[in-house]
Amino acid sequence: MRRSSPLPVGVLLLLCAAMTACGGAGSGGQTAPERDPDSRHLLIVLDGLRPDYVTPALMPALHALGQRGVVMRSHHAVFPTVTRVNASSISTGAYPAAHGLMGNSVFFPDVDPGRFLNTSDRANLLRVEETGERLLTAPTLGESLLTAGERLLVMSSGSSGSSYLLNHTVAGGAILHYDYSLPEMLHSRALTELGDVPAASTPNHARNRWIVDAFLEVGLPEVDPAVTVMWLSDPDTTAHQHGIGHPLTGEALFRLDAEIKRIQDGLADAGLLETTNIWVTSDHGFSEHTGGVNLADLLAPFTGTLDDGSPRIVAGAGAIYVRDNDQAVVSEIVSALQRDDRVGAVFTRSARPGAQEGSVPGTLSFDLAHWDHERSAQILYSPNWSEMVGEYGYPGTSAQGGVAGHGSSSPFDIHNPLVAAGPDLKTRVEIDVPSGNVDFAPTFLHLLDLDIPRPMQGRVLHDALRDGSDPTMAAIETTEVTVENEDGSYVLTAVLSGVDGRSYLDYTTVERRDLVAERD
Repeated sequence: MRRSSPLPVGVLLLLCAAMTACGGAGSGGQTAPERDPDSRHLLIVLDGLRPDYVTPALMPALHALGQRGVVMRSHHAVFPTVTRVNASSISTGAYPAAHGLMGNSVFFPDVDPGRFLNTSDRANLLRVEETGERLLTAPTLGESLLTAGERLLVMSSGSSGSSYLLNHTVAGGAILHYDYSLPEMLHSRALTELGDVPAASTPNHARNRWIVDAFLEVGLPEVDPAVTVMWLSDPDTTAHQHGIGHPLTGEALFRLDAEIKRIQDGLADAGLLETTNIWVTSDHGFSEHTGGVNLADLLAPFTGTLDDGSPRIVAGAGAIYVRDNDQAVVSEIVSALQRDDRVGAVFTRSARPGAQEGSVPGTLSFDLAHWDHERSAQILYSPNWSEMVGEYGYPGTSAQGGVAGHGSSSPFDIHNPLVAAGPDLKTRVEIDVPSGNVDFAPTFLHLLDLDIPRPMQGRVLHDALRDGSDPTMAAIETTEVTVENEDGSYVLTAVLSGVDGRSYLDYTTVERRDLVAERD
């Protein structure tokens, strides 16, 4: 039973102080009584991991984990398929429409009316909180665990921003990042136990290994979490620079796999492996890049300033804010995007409540993408994509700058792996029922016998649970939604899969028609 080794008094006092400062303690500053479940959960997020990386040759330990447990073959990242959006969705079990973190870069005019904030830097997230605005507008997994006296531990070699978003109120738990920790003493303890944090590199093996050691030697014994989210920065760090399938990316995968084995060995040594459900996923997939739209040139005809001198148009991360909400300008910008073959799907606010088409002809609604929030821009677009095979034999390209990356509504960016094994999970089964990153938080709460807050939009993954439903009996629905612009030159289709009343965006496609050629 987990409570046989109580939290050290000094750490408990610091955790309580952190909870009080962050508003994490419940009514009157008191927490719920502790409970003693038989199992705990470890969610390992390998940043940028594609499903086709998980092979016996590249990742034997992770592949073996799936062979003895569960492989979810229709798992989904949240769109936009970027890191901090998905970190927020893992934290809240909700989409951007509920949690309000709209992209890797975000626009908060009260912080800066002229440009987007890069959410990879925790300092920018603290600037948002300093305005008095809620950083995430949905309750978090950590806050739900707190109601039962349980704790969420975040371990991360990723950005300071993504680690913070996973438990930003530090509700009853802790964050241990390579650059900081909450409470602060955990970082000092890790440095004392493990030595200095290694410098970043590609592959980022030394820093990832430091985080794994910090989990096994500091975080796990000191915090005793019901749920741990461990975020390791590869293969994303390496693949961004070198590409999918590059030998260095392959090395990154092989080294990550060794850490998966070390984690299991460390849990076994601590007597915890048989009572720990291990879930391995990623925040998004990955694509080779082929060059993106010149957004500055496209938006140049529409720029200007508002009465306060701030810019009329602010754009970034696929989002375009037309700050005076001039709908004629919104329509003209959408038309320009639709004419550029480097642009894929375009989304606008719903044409009417519940509609799947957007307010501008040839666009999909924000509702379809789960992106309708008071913080939403007027326009959201995805880079176009193709199934073209890259230099090293991996399919999937995206019309963006740089070597390789993610963010699009391509199936290669949206579909990410989920491999899991543990006492509460089925064994030796591959499951085709759709699932997503929004489903972790409600599933963990269900298995811990805790209430699931109403704002959580994900579903409990009953089909993966040992005592759950038969996945072969699930009623899976596939839906296609097609819209086109007024002259029919741009045809946009979204493909979605659904189960248990939940809808997952699979991918979008765009067809551009040469109407002059067709008339001839």
